[in-house]
Amino acid sequence: MNEWSVILLPEARKDLDELDSSVSDRVLKAIRKVSFNPLPRFQGGFGDPLSNHNEAKLAGLCKVKLKRDGIRVVYKAIEEDGQMVVIVIGARADDAVYREAERRRKRHGL
Repeated sequence: MNEWSVILLPEARKDLDELDSSVSDRVLKAIRKVSFNPLPRFQGGFGDPLSNHNEAKLAGLCKVKLKRDGIRVVYKAIEEDGQMVVIVIGARADDAVYREAERRRKRHGL
C-alpha cells in the first residue's frame, strides 16, 4: 500500500509548531502511520470517522487520537487525489478542537 500525500493546512502547521518537540515528534509519527491508509475504519483505514453535531458539522472528516499526549488530529482523506489534509491538531479534552476544525474546513473549502 502506498503512502498518501500529507498536506498540513497553514493553521495545522502552526498547531504542530506550538507543541513541545517530543509531542510534535509523536504527532508526526502518528500522521505518517495513518497516511498509509487514512480512510475511515469502516473502509479498512486507520481513521475514526466524525459526524455532525450541534457544535460542529464534521461528517466526512476523521480523527486520530494520541491518548498519551491528549492530542487529536482532525483530517480529511481525499481519496481521488490520494491526499490526507490535516485540518487541526489540538487538545483531546477540549471540544473546541472540533469547532475550530469546522471553521477551518469552511475557510479552506474542504
